[in-house]
Amino acid sequence: MTVTSKRLLIWSALGAVIVAGLALSFWPRPVPVDLVEVDRGSVVATVNEEGKTRVREVYIVSAPITGTLQRIRIEDGDMVLGQVSVLAAIRPVEPTLLDAREEARVLAQISAARANLELSRAEVERARADLAFAEIELTRARILVRREVASERSLDVAETEVKRAEAALRIAEAQVLVRAAELERAQAELMQANDALDTSHDTCCVHVIAPISGRVLRVIREDEGVVSAGEPLVELGELGDMEVVVEALSTDAVKIAEGAPVVIERWGGGAALSGTVRRIEPYGFTKISALGIEEQRVNVLVDFDDAKEAGHKLGHGYRVETQIETARVPDAVRVPLAALFRDGGGWAVFIVIEGRARHRGVTLGLLNDQIAEVIGGLAPGDILVSRPDDRIGDSVRVVSREE
Repeated sequence: MTVTSKRLLIWSALGAVIVAGLALSFWPRPVPVDLVEVDRGSVVATVNEEGKTRVREVYIVSAPITGTLQRIRIEDGDMVLGQVSVLAAIRPVEPTLLDAREEARVLAQISAARANLELSRAEVERARADLAFAEIELTRARILVRREVASERSLDVAETEVKRAEAALRIAEAQVLVRAAELERAQAELMQANDALDTSHDTCCVHVIAPISGRVLRVIREDEGVVSAGEPLVELGELGDMEVVVEALSTDAVKIAEGAPVVIERWGGGAALSGTVRRIEPYGFTKISALGIEEQRVNVLVDFDDAKEAGHKLGHGYRVETQIETARVPDAVRVPLAALFRDGGGWAVFIVIEGRARHRGVTLGLLNDQIAEVIGGLAPGDILVSRPDDRIGDSVRVVSREE
């Protein structure tokens, strides 16, 4: 072989290697993707909302009278016994001291009230005398009528006079009671503070007793001072009888049914708690969201399945997150929501067949924020591309990232 032939052979081989390297570098490589498998299992649709715990029956104990509240010694969280534990002590308001002018006015009222009482008693005596005379006249009229000396009309007049005398006596006696009450009222105004209350005994204070056995949720008024009748003092409740209030959107509330199971999460403990929807309140209200949007909300009341256990861990007004079940398919063909994408007016996936992604439309049923029920288009065991991007198309070669 000549030198020229050898050089030609070497350059030809070198060119073939370069061409092969360029062809290999530009040859389409499989796109690395995450793969998921279609399986079979239950699909549950839920309404996920925040909620707050609350004691079902909260007792707000108020001041029964106006007076001076003694400092309340109980604290938040203390246990109390119904009809036994003293929550607060209130000293009634003492009567106002009278100056000389007011005292003279009250004394004059007392004298006038006594005089009116004596006058009323005299009216009673006169009314009794009139009644006695009318009864005598009635007796005479009956005798004369039997003897046919007087007419029947005179008998009727005598009977009427007796009835009038009886009524006049009742009026006079009632006037005595009224005048006696006026006298007592006038005398009461003259009483001084030291006469009204005996400060040497503890009975000067009205004790507020706990109406139920439970725990003190909140002491509303603790410091000593003047309180008015009806002013709230203490809140009581039984932590073993709690519920969760969920403010659900009205569009979600119509999907919730009474008796639906509820999962209570992120309450601060380990395992999730379970509950049941007891009631969906019929009255909605407007609430402003964090974005400033007006929303119609509805209170959904949830009972703990183990209220006593929840009461040992949670308190009144604690924040929790709830998942309220609205629908369930127990045995469905399931696909992760990450493998789905919109295709026109429906849904589609990329199924992996022999190392290539194939576009396929699917029909969905029930879905939640993680998985969806597939009614048609897929079967258990199919391998799908998860979170497909713009590099994935029909017939594109793909390979798992884990390989």
